Amino acid sequence: MMGLGLISSIIIGILAGFIAGKIYKGRGFGLVINLVVGLVGALLGGWIFSLLGIAATGILGVLIASVVGAVVLLWIVSLFSDFCLFF
Repeated sequence: MMGLGLISSIIIGILAGFIAGKIYKGRGFGLVINLVVGLVGALLGGWIFSLLGIAATGILGVLIASVVGAVVLLWIVSLFSDFCLFF
């Protein structure tokens, strides 16, 4: 979330985490977990978009990349939690 201020990054992170929670689980996770999922998702989404050659510009582009990254993050976490329950 380069180029955005701290407050904007926090707001976008919370929104991205909330939206990803709605997409993945049908509900959010709470303010703090939404923020963490959204911020980590922003990093992951930015990396994924850069690998694909997609530029996420502006607040809407950053939000979309963050949501995509957050959904991928939740999917990866669910794989590990399912794997741990298997053993």
